[in-house]
Amino acid sequence: MELRLENLTKRFSERLAVEIPSLVVREGEFFTFVGPSGCGKSTTLNLIAGLEEPTSGTLSLGERKLNELPPHRRDIAFVFQSYALYPHRTVFGNLAFPLELAGVPRAERRARVEEAAQLLGLGALLEKRPAQLSGGERQRVALGRAIVRKPKLFLFDEPLSNLDAPLRAAMRKELKRIHRQLGTTFLYVTHDQEEALSLSDRIAVMDAGRIRQCGTPAEVYERPADTFVALFFGSPPMNLFDGKIYVEGPPARLRVAEWECPVDTALSAGTRSGPVRAGIRPEHVLLSGEAMPQARQGHITWMEPHGSQIYLEAEAGGLRLLAVERAGAGFRAGDRVWISLAADRLHLFDADSGARINADSSRPVGRG
Repeated sequence: MELRLENLTKRFSERLAVEIPSLVVREGEFFTFVGPSGCGKSTTLNLIAGLEEPTSGTLSLGERKLNELPPHRRDIAFVFQSYALYPHRTVFGNLAFPLELAGVPRAERRARVEEAAQLLGLGALLEKRPAQLSGGERQRVALGRAIVRKPKLFLFDEPLSNLDAPLRAAMRKELKRIHRQLGTTFLYVTHDQEEALSLSDRIAVMDAGRIRQCGTPAEVYERPADTFVALFFGSPPMNLFDGKIYVEGPPARLRVAEWECPVDTALSAGTRSGPVRAGIRPEHVLLSGEAMPQARQGHITWMEPHGSQIYLEAEAGGLRLLAVERAGAGFRAGDRVWISLAADRLHLFDADSGARINADSSRPVGRG
């Protein structure tokens, strides 16, 4: 069943924490709220769970209006950042506890606990206590405690942030597998762009309590709605520069410092000349030791190895550009190189608002 948020706001005194005019999370979707600390994503989860009351607006799960229900009647399971396991109980006891509270008969409790344990690979750990478990095992127990309830909606608030990097990667795979097997709606909160991109069917990017963009991982990465989203996703981040569009008949052209590129695919015939913010991701900045068409000569000012990749900074035509190359490409700091930009991968944003300039837009660019 769908989760609907309509005209939802939350204020703490005079501070606006959340303002979401309308949002629908589809049944069975893996939906992620992502953004920097303090952007309102955890508060949104708390409003859905009933741990906070909205200042205004409604929340609905299917035909049920959640505002009218206490947390324990919302049919929602919450997995927190801290595992919140009972140290005196075994894994079996922790998994069974919510069923005990709900008055589920003993035989059914055991069957549901064993079913969750099998799904999560906890069968050999049922008699152990939390102190005897690794961080990843504790997280799986916390997840299992939610699964045994068979809720209509799962909420996850930064559940992997306490794990080290290899274990986080392994748990992401587990979460995707479990989501596919259960087919239940997962609502996930993280500040980690990699988690958001790898786990989600759709992502809501939040800033200052508001959703800046909602879309698939490919949409928010390849067509960011504004400069905030453009800079939030990507490692290294997108290159952003002040530039100017010249529309004197096709093709329109973008001028940034000493660079000039055709951008007719990014603008409509109705767009007029004006200032813009121009962006290009580091993977679309192309480096070569030999001359290339439409390239400028420059030099590498900085390099940083990242396993199979190298992050570089190069200077050419009055710009400092971040780029990504494969390890072993043969570049060194100080090398003279030829640099070109993949013109069909340029991103153009309004110079004032930072909003994306769409290909089908007919509005003026920037300040005109």
